[in-house]
Amino acid sequence: MEDYPLLNLFWTMLWLFLWVMWFFLLFKVVTDIFRDHGLGGWAKAGWLVLVLVLPYLGVLVYLIARGKSMSARDAKHAKEHEEAVRQYIQKTAGSGSNSVDDLSKLAELKDKGHITPEEFQRAKTKLLA
Repeated sequence: MEDYPLLNLFWTMLWLFLWVMWFFLLFKVVTDIFRDHGLGGWAKAGWLVLVLVLPYLGVLVYLIARGKSMSARDAKHAKEHEEAVRQYIQKTAGSGSNSVDDLSKLAELKDKGHITPEEFQRAKTKLLA
């Protein structure tokens, strides 16, 4: 360690961190280009060529020109994903009761006289439909 001082180690770690962050930003911009449905094919190709051929300038220009809409697209994507997960959970878990339980409750209400036979038939056809 004597031939590699602590300050050099710090600078190496800083440059490594900046390099990793750069790739993260580059991947974020490329995924945003493909996620944007408002851009046409030629516009996507142009942004992609700019970002890949002149990466530093291309990413900087993309962030300046389209940075605000990036966060809006991310928020929209997250909201759509959350809604899809919620719908899947509701569909998979069901409403918590099945039609057999509901039919038995209806029959019990009819037997106790709380509902008429006509109301029972309407509720049963609605439940089974």
